[in-house]
Amino acid sequence: MSALTVLALIEQMAARLEAAGLTQADGFGQGTLTAFDEAAWLVMWRLGLPLDELDSVEEMPVAPADMAQVAMLFDERITNRRPAAYLTQEAWLQGVPFYVDERVIIPRSFIAELLADGSIDPWLSEDTQQVLDLCTGNGSLAVLAAMTYPEVRVDAADISADALAVARINVDRHQLQQRITLIQSDCLAACTGPYDLILCNPPYVNAATMAALPAEFRAEPGLALAGGEDGMDFIRNLFSTAARHMSENSVLVLEIGNERENFERAFPHLEALWFETSAGSDQVMLITREQLL
Repeated sequence: MSALTVLALIEQMAARLEAAGLTQADGFGQGTLTAFDEAAWLVMWRLGLPLDELDSVEEMPVAPADMAQVAMLFDERITNRRPAAYLTQEAWLQGVPFYVDERVIIPRSFIAELLADGSIDPWLSEDTQQVLDLCTGNGSLAVLAAMTYPEVRVDAADISADALAVARINVDRHQLQQRITLIQSDCLAACTGPYDLILCNPPYVNAATMAALPAEFRAEPGLALAGGEDGMDFIRNLFSTAARHMSENSVLVLEIGNERENFERAFPHLEALWFETSAGSDQVMLITREQLL
């Protein structure tokens, strides 16, 4: 096996991904959007190189033994269709690293963008002190909220004890134990509040879409994805109880992905405010407590 440069090896592995039929629709969307990006992530990780320093190492030669290790990693990725984040046990959201494994969905919520760009801020005030990240998964949104709003306390709730064990790793990793409380809760059942801001990226995938998911997404916990026949089961439960857990001027920021049509069919009289994200203006909404009463 003749040696290649880092960049040439990435390009070779990207070609392998494409040849295996891993397209954006079928295999990506869990942290990367292209074969090159995913190949770069996996090659750099396997070689122990910083993910953000490709430009400085792209002409570096890779030893044959290291190339063999990279090839084995891509064999696992392609043959078993195991998501890259589970192979590396790390995912990044808004430039912040998080531990992940098969106990949690791979973090990719567009709510993270809204925290970073300040889109939610006009609905907050100096009285915003208690935040809830509902369906927290690996705890990434709770961590980002605590970083974004250093004066608030955050409850991070999930029905899955396994997910909360992963969230604990991330809360500890970012040294936010004093500000983030983990709660095992079926929807809002074990949450007290009142909350001044609720963030929620719930299970919302409808049954037909669930049945057609590519293997990479089926590797994630179904509990974190499946939202019933029309994707709205969890949201119906949430809307029926949320107001009593919210302070007077509280707002709910809710992600529903590609389910806007089903959402509007289920809640025809609810006029939500839709945020602009990198995926468009129909992925994440804001609803006030007054609307939910």
